[in-house]
Amino acid sequence: MEKGQEILDDAKERMGVTVRRFVEELSHIRAGRASVGLVDHVLIEVYEDRMPLRNIANITTPDAATILIVPYDKGTVKNIEKALSSQELGLNPASDGNVVRINIPALTEERRRDVLKVVQKVAEEGRVALRNIRRDANDSLKKLEKDKELGKDEYHYFMDEVSKVLDEKIGELEELLGSKEKEIMED
Repeated sequence: MEKGQEILDDAKERMGVTVRRFVEELSHIRAGRASVGLVDHVLIEVYEDRMPLRNIANITTPDAATILIVPYDKGTVKNIEKALSSQELGLNPASDGNVVRINIPALTEERRRDVLKVVQKVAEEGRVALRNIRRDANDSLKKLEKDKELGKDEYHYFMDEVSKVLDEKIGELEELLGSKEKEIMED
């Protein structure tokens, strides 16, 4: 019973990580309004190293169409601007030597559909990852049952529990997907 519980707990943890990773992926996808998540993960060359932008600057959204980046060290402004320009984010950073501003243009209808396709692809990858975790857990449970370390009743109980966790996590993923789709389609 104890090994079955370990497998179930591991599956829960891994599925939770997958959903959190999905949330993070969604935060990097542009939905028509300014969001810190669009740029905070971008790696910037500074101090002979590559660091995420969030570690070297204060990033805010003073309004729905602007991202304002205030570096802790003014000497990094050019590096920030260069790194953001080289990213395939479709953003045009501009600096005055002290801060970097990014104006977020409104999404066209065609661009909204393209972004929706990307979001749906990320969601499908999340669903596949969740199902793979279930498969791994079920395989481990089958092995325990085959090796007589788990009785038939326990085996079926844990198989059902893993499926319940999968259904719950896919529900969370679908809910997140729905709200992101709604956000993308809003003006």
